Amino acid sequence: MKKITFVAAPLVLFLAACNGLARGSGGSQNTPAAIRVDNQSFSDMTVYALRSAQRVRLGLAPGHANTVFTVPSALINGATPLRFIADPIGGARPSVSEEITVAPGDTVGLMIPPL
Repeated sequence: MKKITFVAAPLVLFLAACNGLARGSGGSQNTPAAIRVDNQSFSDMTVYALRSAQRVRLGLAPGHANTVFTVPSALINGATPLRFIADPIGGARPSVSEEITVAPGDTVGLMIPPL
């Protein structure tokens, strides 16, 4: 599982770490990729997947909750570089992850620490 961590700073969020990937269990091209968000912050976050200039809303990650989103198959064509955006509702500016390669069947972990 790929894991991305966001660290909060005044008005700006920064990417803290990106760990290696455990590929999906031999998933075919039809197996969707997923993103697992561990939101440890009080703030609810709108989560987006970003491919080139295309931004797709994945959903709402409530504060102090774990949420799993399916990445639309239209965004992933084989191994595809993506970024993820965590946009706090009514809060500071959104944070953007580093670019990571996601393939069908992968699970990406996104951890948002407490502010």
